[in-house]
Amino acid sequence: MPPTPPPLEQLSAAQARRIALGAQGFGRARPQAAGRRHLLDVMARLGIVQIDSVNVVSRTHYLPFFSRLGPYPRETLESLAWGKRPAFFEYWAHEASLLPLSIQPLLRWRMEDAREGVGVWKGVARFLQDHPALMDRALAAVAERGPLSASELELGVKGAGGWWGWSEAKRAAECLFWTGRLTTATRRPTFERVYGLPHRVLPADIHDAPTPSREDAQRALLQIAARAQGVATERDLRDYFRMAPAEARARITELVEAGDLVPVTVRGWDRTAYLAPAARRPRRITGAALLSPFDNLIWFRERTERVFGVRVRLEIYTPAEKRTHGYYVLPFLEDEAITARVDLKADRKAGLLRVQAAHAEPDATPETPDRLAAELRLMASWLGLAEVKAEPRGDLAPALQAALSRPLQ
Repeated sequence: MPPTPPPLEQLSAAQARRIALGAQGFGRARPQAAGRRHLLDVMARLGIVQIDSVNVVSRTHYLPFFSRLGPYPRETLESLAWGKRPAFFEYWAHEASLLPLSIQPLLRWRMEDAREGVGVWKGVARFLQDHPALMDRALAAVAERGPLSASELELGVKGAGGWWGWSEAKRAAECLFWTGRLTTATRRPTFERVYGLPHRVLPADIHDAPTPSREDAQRALLQIAARAQGVATERDLRDYFRMAPAEARARITELVEAGDLVPVTVRGWDRTAYLAPAARRPRRITGAALLSPFDNLIWFRERTERVFGVRVRLEIYTPAEKRTHGYYVLPFLEDEAITARVDLKADRKAGLLRVQAAHAEPDATPETPDRLAAELRLMASWLGLAEVKAEPRGDLAPALQAALSRPLQ
């Protein structure tokens, strides 16, 4: 009979939470003056940052860097993402995302899937097949005139298309973007994407890098996901880069066999977890941070509830009268727990960061209002707003108002 395999290491829920927080860059002292190097370090650690156009507080891709570093020059991130010598690129990887340039070759299999109409990309391939002349005109326009937004593409097509009311020019540009034949050259101040040809936008060493096999690329992406999460279930790992279940399971099995993932059990988790071999095991996590609703730490709601015991839901698309916590709600991370959540709005005309509602979580402490007030003031200053004002909505609102009324120490 083959020998009985040794039992899996068991982690406590608290250990798993600390490993996850440490892997995401929390529990570290913030730099006195965060700059380019710090932003690069955060991106290297996370592997991906989600993009979203909602600008109620700040567009979401700015916020994960602030949560981990504190104030930093926003123009530095813009230069890294959309400057003349970018270090990041855009692609559909979790959702619309910014990623380190080094990951671009690892996503070419997904671009091929878009061309072939595999899985969720069927509509893209159908549009490409039904409109070959439109694609040719779009590519020719960008080749001749340089980077163009969809509104600048003159394709001789009028009217709106069927996807989110997009014009046919926008649909053409996005299909070419998803298939890798166009890429993001920059963004307008309005956040409109400007499309360019990859060989003119991407550095030569990235554009000309060999394309790894589908299997090698998927294993590399799962390793990035594992390092960024520290300890994670199969569903956690595949959600990070939105991989199909069957392929993710096969690649995870291969990584375990190679010793690149270590199966473990976590008390209270109902399925096997996988530990990144080099994951730090902090004994304690300290610090405070406001989290974008699209932050990597909490973007997979099932994992958030399992790790933190807090149910986070995005209520942007919920009718106002049915919302529980508000429109654009940022959870507050206090040391190792999510202790509160605040519905924020940057009132730029009035120079205010408005807390439209503040709610406490079961793990809130007597220090929560003061620590939350300090982080809100820091965010307001970073956003160029003069003051924080809390409305009297939510069970934490009175204590937060009191904390904000106290003079700065």
